[in-house]
Amino acid sequence: MTSTSVGIGAEAGAQAARSRALAVLRIRGRALAMALLPAAAAVILLTGGSTGHFVGHGWDTARWIVGALAVLVLLAAAAVALVVARARPAVSPTVPIPEESAPDLYRMMRDLADRLDVPVPSAIALTPDCDSWLEDRTHPAHGPPAPKGGDELGTPGPHRRTPAAPVLVIGSPFLWWMRVGELRAVLAPVVAGTGPSAHPDIAAARRFVRGLDAAVGVSATPARCPAARLVCAGVGWVARLLLRGCREHAALMERGVAAAAAERAQAVDYGLRIVAQEQVGLAYAGWDRLLTRVALPAWRMGRWPSRLDAGVVAALTELSRRDRLAEGFASRLGERPACDLLEEPGLVDEAASLLAARLFHGGPAEPGPAWSPVAWQEYPDEVVDRTWRTEAARLHRVLDALGVRATPDPATPDPAAPEPDGPTLARVLDHLTVPSAAGSRPCPPAYDADSRTPGCEDEEAGEPAGTERSAALAAGLTAALAREEHEGTPGTTAAAVPPSGGPAPGGQGGPGSPLWDDGALPLFPLQPPRTARELLADHVTAMVCCAAVDTAGATPGLDWLDGPSLLVGGERAADLTPRVLSLIEEGDPAPLRAWLVKSGIRPEKPLRLV
Repeated sequence: MTSTSVGIGAEAGAQAARSRALAVLRIRGRALAMALLPAAAAVILLTGGSTGHFVGHGWDTARWIVGALAVLVLLAAAAVALVVARARPAVSPTVPIPEESAPDLYRMMRDLADRLDVPVPSAIALTPDCDSWLEDRTHPAHGPPAPKGGDELGTPGPHRRTPAAPVLVIGSPFLWWMRVGELRAVLAPVVAGTGPSAHPDIAAARRFVRGLDAAVGVSATPARCPAARLVCAGVGWVARLLLRGCREHAALMERGVAAAAAERAQAVDYGLRIVAQEQVGLAYAGWDRLLTRVALPAWRMGRWPSRLDAGVVAALTELSRRDRLAEGFASRLGERPACDLLEEPGLVDEAASLLAARLFHGGPAEPGPAWSPVAWQEYPDEVVDRTWRTEAARLHRVLDALGVRATPDPATPDPAAPEPDGPTLARVLDHLTVPSAAGSRPCPPAYDADSRTPGCEDEEAGEPAGTERSAALAAGLTAALAREEHEGTPGTTAAAVPPSGGPAPGGQGGPGSPLWDDGALPLFPLQPPRTARELLADHVTAMVCCAAVDTAGATPGLDWLDGPSLLVGGERAADLTPRVLSLIEEGDPAPLRAWLVKSGIRPEKPLRLV
């Protein structure tokens, strides 16, 4: 592809974007014309009366009616325009990267902009996600704090600086997994988007659409508009009406901008970009596994891994070793990683990790006693072992509440002998065991959710209902966990609920901030709440793991792809889950007991719980 053809393609995309931007601006112009139409009619009637053309009682009445209508319409239009102009558009929560903390990264960005002949992005920020984009932060609310000359309403003073170009937002996993050349190839089409963004028509159309979107958000929040709900409802109706009219044109405008940027970037590292796109998919796979399997259990315990991006490298290394997804992997690791472009990558990784916990789990903005960082080498003891023992303790508290007696030691068959001093796995096994070991059975043909037979299987859903005892125990665990979350007990999900009024991490706003709202956290929840069956399986598995650690010399471990794991004899116990499910769903303890005997685990021994 020649440079001439690339230029023609880029120009065609930019022209399409400009034409759609003009269509958006025409909608704005029509709205303004509709608002001025009653005022124009009132001017005509007043002029006609003063010149003696429109005289009489009927014309006087018409002048009063049209004049009053014109005043009302102008006031309504002024209110809508004021809200659209003053509403603060949403900004993605990011970790800002000042130039002094990443001079090489800024140098690479400027070199890309020079080669692409486009304006240089105004700043760089990181997002804890596998994506990169340009974000316009030219609204006054997104600039630096107003100097002392600004008023109490936040109106910018004469010396307030507003960035002229959009901010380049980079996915933090890319910096740790990609090499410098690959990151440059991935960012080339993104940086190229600053060219069309600098066009006045496109910039004006984007400001108008963002203002409408922000106005809809303001009108939809009663707390922001308590004194004039009717006015807010009217402003929201008008803003939504204009947004519906602009939607198609705005989408095609952005598509044209993207096409123009992609065409312009064809001349920069085109061959390397194909390889880099493969690494994008690989980074996303590792990032998703790391968050859902490794980070989420720690967040639920009130701990947040402080080196998530470094964990991505470990997870992808393990994934490549197992599945051989990355060809030439060893030679690729010998190249310079993109995180070397940062002066202090450890501090940046920590800030991005805290932001990830905040976005995906709703954690507090700052570390505290119930929300502390954890290093990877401490993860097995501080997260895995603590999670097992916390869940095992909760399981025995529920058994106590249900009145389940502890199982006597087989060595002392006397019923009058005292009960064991501590909780045992045998107590759980004996309680969940069905005497007949009949297992699950099909439900009656006509049953409803309220009259479901315990222990039957829902053939339509394909999910066993469990035995009567397991259903009661699962219900008790669900209620206990909900109660702990409500009380904010450490070691539960509630330990990660942000306290009201807490400050936000750097680059983000706290409660009531114009950037984003803490009430919406988590913005991107990773998984839905666990079902009662899943809770029971997790708690029984935790009890088995505690017994293995205390009686058989097993150790808690961390698998980069599957999260917390039990190491028995130095090998991961991968066959435990189906045996636990056989116990809780069918009341059959035989598979689990056979595994316990094989592993040397003694279920009758008391365990250490938190």
